[in-house]
Amino acid sequence: MTAIPRALPAQDADVVIIEQSWHDPERFAAVFDRHYAGIHAYAARRLGGGLADDVAAETFLIAFDKRARYDVSHPDARPWLYGIASNLIARHRRAEVRQYRALARAGADDAAEDHAERVAGAVDAGARTARLAAALAEIADGDRDVLLLVAWAELTSEQAGNALGIPAGTARSRLHRARKKIQAALGEDA
Repeated sequence: MTAIPRALPAQDADVVIIEQSWHDPERFAAVFDRHYAGIHAYAARRLGGGLADDVAAETFLIAFDKRARYDVSHPDARPWLYGIASNLIARHRRAEVRQYRALARAGADDAAEDHAERVAGAVDAGARTARLAAALAEIADGDRDVLLLVAWAELTSEQAGNALGIPAGTARSRLHRARKKIQAALGEDA
């Protein structure tokens, strides 16, 4: 007779793990394991690889230190963690804007220098990347934070607002404003 495979236990919600970590700090490693890659990728997209390691590591150090104050009404810790990461990225705002401006210049230069070697689609993609980077550099900091939390971290506008400590309506307004500026920069209809 063959054994019937048991169903795997459901993965604990972040809030359960965080509550357990209040008494067993090593449990917090599960939150780190679950979310580090996403936080690191988000920081890398915003600041580049050099600062992403520091921002991601510091995000989890702060989260670990503040885990006793975690709002247990939120089962998913992603908005909380992205909020911490966004606050840390805010400290590096100048580097982020410089990166977008450099990408905007590099995208335009690459398209011109390598024209003979690129197919039409790649040139168009490079030009769009340059325009997008230039537009991101010009968007207000708060608007850019909401837009990138929604676009890159895949949070809802409500979760982005929660992450940034702003009302959901404000987050929606900032997202709408940022999308309009990006669409205008890329020459797209609404």
